[in-house]
Order: sequence, then C-alpha cells, then structure tokens
Amino acid sequence: MDHNTAESFLRQARHSLARFHLPRIARCLRLLSDREVWWRPNAASNSVGNLVLHLAGNVRQWIISGIGGARDNRRRDEEFSERGNIPRRKLLKKLRSTVAEAERVLQKLRSRELGRRYSIQRFPVTGLEAVFHVAEHFAYHTGQIIFVTKLKRGKDLRFTRLPGERREGGRRRKLPPI
Repeated sequence: MDHNTAESFLRQARHSLARFHLPRIARCLRLLSDREVWWRPNAASNSVGNLVLHLAGNVRQWIISGIGGARDNRRRDEEFSERGNIPRRKLLKKLRSTVAEAERVLQKLRSRELGRRYSIQRFPVTGLEAVFHVAEHFAYHTGQIIFVTKLKRGKDLRFTRLPGERREGGRRRKLPPI
C-alpha cells in the first residue's frame, strides 16, 4: 500500500472512532439514566453498558495490544456479564481513554505495519484488516446504542443531516461538546 493511501486510511479510521462515533455514544450516555444504560429488552440482548464495555475491550485488544504491542489482558466474557455496577460517566471515561490510546497507536502506524501479519484473538490478520475490523465493529455497536437511546427517548437524535440541510428554525445545531 502506498504511503498516501495508508495515511488517508488511518486518518479516516481515527476520525471514525474519535470524532464521529464516540461523540454519538457520549450523547446517548448523557440522554440515558444509569438504570437505562443497563436495561436489556430480553436475556439474549446486551445493554448499552455492556456494548460500551465491549467496544473498549475490542479496541484495546485489536489496536492497543494487537497492533501496538501492549499487554492483552482482555476478559471478553466480563464485558457481557456485567449487570450495572458501573455508572455511565465511568463507562464513558473508560471508552474515551481507550479510544485516545488507540488514536496514539494509529497515529504512529505506517504502511508497512498495515501490511504486516498479526495474530489477534487467534485470527491471522494484516494491520489493515485489524484497523478496518475495529472501525466497522465500532460503527455497528454505535448503531445499536443509538437505537436503544431512540427507543427509550422516543425521539430523533438528529445525528444525520445531508450537507446544507437546515435544522428546525433555520439554524444548524452542533452536537454538544464531549
């Protein structure tokens, strides 16, 4: 992969995680109560809290440990077995710090590391495949978190607008700061 393509890919991955999806998760966590963050529609489903823990675990294992070389101490089953002892502000703090650490790893990557082979969760993957997996996985679960928030709040969260589209009252509204 040439240098410009690698840089563009990594820039987009960092943007997707930290500037696009993370602010949406943060907003959802602000809109939900601590109790709602741990609500499950049924035993086969995960709560928003479980999904946040799962995202932090996945990003840490695949980017920070898998590519970045940090020790892998993930306990994946615990991400799903937690039932609500962690307040939403602590969940958000954990996810933010994990994404920030992953951004630092991605910032240092070069095209040769994207082409290198890694073994992550016993999967043989290239660096490019690992980064793509994390960005895709993060987006998938962000959508689930948004869905639960819309379900609980019964309103459009106004995350999606076409370029140039005006908000109600003729003004554009920015997402609240993180």
